[in-house]
Amino acid sequence: MQPSTHLIHSIPVDPLTGAISVPIYQTSTFVQDAPGINKGYDYARSNNPTRATLENLIAQLENGSTGVAFGSGLAAIDAVLKLLQSGDEVVAVDDIYGGAYRLFEQVYKKFGITVKYVDTSNVENVFNAVTPKTKLIWIETPTNPTLKISDIKTIAKIAKANSCLLCVDNTFASPALQKPLSLGADIVVHSATKYLGGHSDLIAGLVVTKEKELGDKIKFYQNACGAILAPFDSWLLIRGIETLHLRIKQHCSSAQAIAEFLENCPQVDKVYYPGLKSHPNHNIAKEQSKGFGGIVSFTLKNDAEAVATAFATSTELFKLAESLGGIKSLLSHPASMTHKTIPAETRRAAGVSDSLIRLSVGLEDAEDLINDLQNAFKKLHHNEVETASSVLN
Repeated sequence: MQPSTHLIHSIPVDPLTGAISVPIYQTSTFVQDAPGINKGYDYARSNNPTRATLENLIAQLENGSTGVAFGSGLAAIDAVLKLLQSGDEVVAVDDIYGGAYRLFEQVYKKFGITVKYVDTSNVENVFNAVTPKTKLIWIETPTNPTLKISDIKTIAKIAKANSCLLCVDNTFASPALQKPLSLGADIVVHSATKYLGGHSDLIAGLVVTKEKELGDKIKFYQNACGAILAPFDSWLLIRGIETLHLRIKQHCSSAQAIAEFLENCPQVDKVYYPGLKSHPNHNIAKEQSKGFGGIVSFTLKNDAEAVATAFATSTELFKLAESLGGIKSLLSHPASMTHKTIPAETRRAAGVSDSLIRLSVGLEDAEDLINDLQNAFKKLHHNEVETASSVLN
């Protein structure tokens, strides 16, 4: 059975009514037959039938044992970090999501958990960074926003040899393209706000573990700390996941076309997209993923932040906004938006320059999106010519 077919029929028909859509159990509590005797549910923070359906679904999609749903992607990351103790060390990808960096540096650092940031696209960097104190290796692949690719299978072997966990943020690829647990990872996290939800209408986070024992620990933190996903948002996420495979195909197809277009733009300095043969780890991406995703980043030859801002405010179809992965195309300037909490020197060293633009390619026709970018480049060129003329005069 093909993955898309299996996905659709993994979502159960309601056994009580035959409803083909998962019911929304909008309730805070459940009546018990006697103290401690119930129908599997007692209080909605601990469990909820709608959320349970979602959690079982994402576990199946990621080939894991346990899925756990949270109120945001950062809440999901937070739950994983709670597995650590004071004195533990994390080896993390240097080109990391700004929110994760903030959580690592401004919340967990004061509890004695230290983080080493390395370019994990080179496995030697990971191997050299691991010490006896390392308890967790944290990678995004592709990374946000420079789309670095890390070799999950090889890094998983390094983690296992050093008795530490490997967690993969699979947000950019989604399980439609990449299954880190099948490649040796222990934990997968998602900002389900992005491709899994797919419609820019919810905030959610997911954790999936390979082993049940580890999953039980994450479930404990979900219940003990209370950052749960509400029933209605769980239902929205299930509905979004139903069309995941279909949407991802279009995202990938259009992103490839846009990346190839950008490679030939005279005002573009560098294009970041794993589907391009010029990408340094193109072959690894091709081996461990069924596609290259819907995110394309690029830098301008004029590295001034003001020029990037001018471009970012010149498009019409690409809307300037935080987030990604929705059906409508979005554009962001990471240096002043998603990664602004990272110190400028650290950010630039990881490849996030002042002129870097990140595109989240939606489901519009690729030709229309390319025309939108062309028009923005024309406006940029016109402004540059006018500026040069005024200087000469």
